[in-house]
Amino acid sequence: MKGLFFLGLLSPAVFYAQIQKDSVKTTEIESINFTKRLPVAKEIINVQRDLDPKNLGQDLPILLKNQMSVISTSDAGNGVGYTGFRIRGVGGNGINVMMNGVPYNDSESQGTFFVDVPDLTSSASQIVIQRGVGTSSNGVSAFGASVNVISKDPDEKFYVKSDNSYGSFNTYKYAAEIGSGKFWNNRLSVMGRYAKIHSDGYIDRAFSDLDSYNFTALFEENKTKIRFIAFGGKEKTYQAWNGIDKATWETNPKFNPSGAIYDSNWENIIGYYDNETDNYRQNHYQLLWNQNFNEHWNLETTFHYTKGKGYYENYKQDAKFSKYNLPNQGGITRSDFIRKKWLDNDFYGGVSTLYGKFENLDLNFGIVANRYDGWHHGDVTGVYFPQINEFEYYRNHSVKNEMAGFAKAIFKAGDYEFFGDLQLRNIQYNTTILQSGDGEGADLDQKWLFFNPKFGVNYKIPHGKIFLSYAHAHREPNRDDLFANPETQPEKLHDYEVGIEQSFGDFSFTTNLYYMNYVNQLVLNGQINNVGEFIRVNSGKSYRMGIELGAMAKISEQWNLSGNLTLSKNENKDFKNETDSGIEHLGNTPISFSPNVIGNILLQFSPSKNFSLGIQNQYVGSQFLDNTHAENLKLPDYFLADFNAKYTLNLNRTPVDFKLLVNNLFNKKYVNNGYVWDGPIYFSQAGINFLFGMSILFQ
Repeated sequence: MKGLFFLGLLSPAVFYAQIQKDSVKTTEIESINFTKRLPVAKEIINVQRDLDPKNLGQDLPILLKNQMSVISTSDAGNGVGYTGFRIRGVGGNGINVMMNGVPYNDSESQGTFFVDVPDLTSSASQIVIQRGVGTSSNGVSAFGASVNVISKDPDEKFYVKSDNSYGSFNTYKYAAEIGSGKFWNNRLSVMGRYAKIHSDGYIDRAFSDLDSYNFTALFEENKTKIRFIAFGGKEKTYQAWNGIDKATWETNPKFNPSGAIYDSNWENIIGYYDNETDNYRQNHYQLLWNQNFNEHWNLETTFHYTKGKGYYENYKQDAKFSKYNLPNQGGITRSDFIRKKWLDNDFYGGVSTLYGKFENLDLNFGIVANRYDGWHHGDVTGVYFPQINEFEYYRNHSVKNEMAGFAKAIFKAGDYEFFGDLQLRNIQYNTTILQSGDGEGADLDQKWLFFNPKFGVNYKIPHGKIFLSYAHAHREPNRDDLFANPETQPEKLHDYEVGIEQSFGDFSFTTNLYYMNYVNQLVLNGQINNVGEFIRVNSGKSYRMGIELGAMAKISEQWNLSGNLTLSKNENKDFKNETDSGIEHLGNTPISFSPNVIGNILLQFSPSKNFSLGIQNQYVGSQFLDNTHAENLKLPDYFLADFNAKYTLNLNRTPVDFKLLVNNLFNKKYVNNGYVWDGPIYFSQAGINFLFGMSILFQ
């Protein structure tokens, strides 16, 4: 099977050229048009065509797992709940995610929590992935990639839609969507969507209860376009971020230690705490104003506000009273407690970009101003001492302000297009302990000023182009980095890219070479903190270099073949490992979670306009859980195959779509994520599983 897989990869694989040909039912915004011309490695994904056949309740990172250089992970093992992705080996903290150009990464942790916006894909029209540094954008700098999710606009005609699915592990999704069509003299249209997603999860007790909504209003008149978008969700998930050791994975891969209550000798589990859960609600509000002044100038301005509030709850067994600022009770120093750790935050700001378009010159000027206000506090309740009512035992407050400005230009001279991009970014971060307890919080006041220049050139060739680019980027440490070590240094990156994009009739391909040279890269050290987040350390000097190959071929009217392949080398230079006995000098070592091979091949058969079948294959090479190059901390390579089918039944003006998705078709037992705790700890992934769905559109 693997031999056939790689034989296919030698000729096919990425969607870029074909995407250029396909129209998308959405408002063409200037940022997308500008992005298409940039000399950077990119994919512009048509959500309806590329992701809809498998969009049956799994999170966005899972739906993107077959894209170039992408690896997706799932705590619950089946793609619902807490999920994430890595691109070119860089984790979610190094990927700049935006929603309609608005930063989505959490300002403090820099993480992306797609569990807070379930069913996001159903309300999107396009997803733009720029690998490497890419170009200046909003939010933190991209150190592996940037991902911009573009919302779809309301349809011009009235419709009602229902999406429903059911599958393995009692996973189901119920969703309803309604669009008004245009009214008020064809100036206004609105749409609304609500979805409920549940899954018991592959891992024991790793259930997810997710709710999501999206409301969009679009006003258009003459050269003015105003969109108001409100979206968000509520999640309750049983914790599955502890993982299991290798021996347990081999004998009982579904075991989940979260919430376990042990006997007095800590030898046997006597039960589980039912509410060992994560609970969070996140609401996003965006007002996007697009003003076309004349044939040369266009202004896009966005105001945004995000409200997030929630907590995770733990059963803490045999903990000291002093840990929670409590006196001993009648000579007893330890007891069991129920702990809640809260996060209450507000993120708001504005983004404004002016586009100028002339005969041989395109200009792009942008300013960004954002503020984050975050309150962290913890509550605790006694289990065996009812007199210990719930009370707050720690509180701290964080504020992060960002101001940035950038100027971009594309100048055309014959067959050449020259690109320049200058960004100046100023960040202020302050966090203060208001009530001390449990070692939570810190008193820090940090400021950073970064200048990020980028340059590139396109050279037009028959049916395509050759591009070359250089980008210099900086990225500030996150909250956890600074708490672990206040002296943590910002990351610096020099990114060199050269590529070819070309198409010949029904065949298209892209090739991209990259060399990413880091100073003080923050790499995952294989450990996690008490909320399952990976701990990072400055690694000194390091690099990522590789080649990305992709192609797409229309073999016949019924058959399409596509695929992508990433071959890379990712190393720390002269890596030093701090141990209890001193500093180990390990020389050059592989960067953690960075496989040297990632490949995908996708075959689609469409015997008619209403029926299609597809199989997606993915191969991921071995990867290390930390940076010490220890063989016992290596995750083995794996090969996966997924199958999907879609059939559309046309009933007058009411099309009904039937969809089937079978994941891990050959029931491969594998691990794609883990950490180190006295040896390797694994996050088990599900064997063969399925989702079946039906969508009905009334129009």
